[in-house]
Amino acid sequence: MVQEARLAPTENGLVPEGEGWFVVNAREMRWFGSDELGKYCHFEGDVRFDELGINVSVLDPGQPGCMYHGEDAQEDFLVLAGECLLLVEGEERRLRAWDFVHCPPWTEHVFVGTGDGPCLLLAVGARRPDSKVRYPVVDVARKHDAGVLAETSSPEEAYARFSDLVERPYREGDLPNW
Repeated sequence: MVQEARLAPTENGLVPEGEGWFVVNAREMRWFGSDELGKYCHFEGDVRFDELGINVSVLDPGQPGCMYHGEDAQEDFLVLAGECLLLVEGEERRLRAWDFVHCPPWTEHVFVGTGDGPCLLLAVGARRPDSKVRYPVVDVARKHDAGVLAETSSPEEAYARFSDLVERPYREGDLPNW
């Protein structure tokens, strides 16, 4: 029988402890954010999910969710609300609520918020401890301030010009009430 994981309260929200199943509302979880790269909740605690990473991101208009990249594991995305721009394989694609995006391994991509308000994005990706990532120099990504200036496979180098993500509690309004 699989035991229920304990949800430990912290100053920044609930965090699951140990292995096991759990149920939690995103508004009660620990969040992360930066002025440049939006905010997100990834639902993990002291034990990372072995097979799937899941997070909810909120992007304001003009805000990229990360740096344009490709990685050696598949990822899938569902726009839950709002609008965003998908930069994929050097092209721009406008997305709206309920658009689904599948990225096989090494698909170069990033999402940038657009429209009149926030974009709510669900991300699901495969997990492997030895995963690899590549941040290529691509003009369309640089045009939206979502691209690196020099190609790298180092996340530390790719994000060096941004402020660090801050661990924080959910703030009223982080998740739009759609």
